[in-house]
Amino acid sequence: MSEIREDIITGDHVVISSERGKRPHDFNHEETTNKDDYCPFCYGNEDDTPPEITATSSNPNRKENEAGWDIRVIPNKFAALDIDADLKRQNGFYNKMTGVGAAEVLIESPDHEGSLGTHGLEHTIDIMRVLKERHDDLAQDERLKYVQIFKNHGGTAGASLEHPHWQIMSTPLIPTAIRGELDGAEEYYSENGNCVFCDILTEETEKGSRIIEDTEEFTAFAPYASRYPFEMWIMPKEHQHSLGQISEEQLKDLVKVLQKMIRKLEVGFDNPPYNIVLHTAPFLDGVEKKYHWHIEILPRLSINAGFELGTGNFINPTSPELAAETVEDITIE
Repeated sequence: MSEIREDIITGDHVVISSERGKRPHDFNHEETTNKDDYCPFCYGNEDDTPPEITATSSNPNRKENEAGWDIRVIPNKFAALDIDADLKRQNGFYNKMTGVGAAEVLIESPDHEGSLGTHGLEHTIDIMRVLKERHDDLAQDERLKYVQIFKNHGGTAGASLEHPHWQIMSTPLIPTAIRGELDGAEEYYSENGNCVFCDILTEETEKGSRIIEDTEEFTAFAPYASRYPFEMWIMPKEHQHSLGQISEEQLKDLVKVLQKMIRKLEVGFDNPPYNIVLHTAPFLDGVEKKYHWHIEILPRLSINAGFELGTGNFINPTSPELAAETVEDITIE
C-alpha cells in the first residue's frame, strides 16, 4: 500500500508508491548533454571563457588563463546574475530588485571524460576545498544572503556541457527551498529546543533501515520522505550550520563519503543523470543553533509531471528503505 509521508523539516508531503517498488534496472535514462567535439572547458580553449577567478595548478610556472590548471573557477559566460550590479529594490503591487549576485563555474578537471566518482581522492578533496573557499569569499559580500553550490550531471539534470563542472550562485535573497527548511528548523527548535537535523540523525541511526554509509564524521542516508527515487543526504554528525565551519579533516571524510555515493550511482545505475545540491545556512544572525548544512544527491530517474507541477508534492516509486538497501549493496572497486 502507498504511504503519504511528511517531511519533518518543511511539512511537505511525499507519496511513497511502494507498490511500484522500482529498482535500478527499472529506470531508463536518455542523455541530451552537448557532445560536440568542441568544449570550452578543455585545455587550449581558455580564451573562450571569461578570465578565471581562481585556479589550482601543480605547475608553478603556469600563467593565468592558460592551460596547465588542475581546477579552474570562471564567471559563468551566460550568467543569470551580475556581481557588479548595484542592489536596488522597487516595491509596489509587485516587488522587484536588480539581479545582483555571483554566477560561477568550477571546472573539476582538464579530463573531459572524468567524473566525480572517478577523480583521484586528493584531487576531489581539492575540488571541495575550492568550493568552500568560494563560499567563504562570497559570504563577505554584504549584498548577498545566500550561496548555492550545485552540480548538474547529465542533460536530464540540466547540464548543457558534458565536461564535469560545478556551479556556484549567490543571491541577495534567501531562496524558497532554504526559507522552507529554515522556517521548519526554527519552529522545531522553538518547540523542542533541539536542531531538527541533529534529531533526524539520531532517529536514522537508531532505526538503521535508511542508513547507507556511516563514518566518524558523516552519515549518508535515504531521507524518510524522499522526493526522488534513490535520493541520498550526507550530513555532518557535528552540529554545524554552515559549510564554512567544516574542518580540514572533516572535509576529507566528506569527500570519501560523497565519492563513494556517486561511484555507487555510476556503477549501479549506469551513470545516471543527477543533481547535487549543498544546503548551507543563509547569512543571517540567529540561525547558528537551528540550521544544519548538508548535501543532497538527487538522481533524476523519474520525470516530474502534472501532479508534481500542480501540487508541489512528489510521487516516489521507490521507498527510501529499499533505496538504502539497494545502494548499500552495490559493489564498487
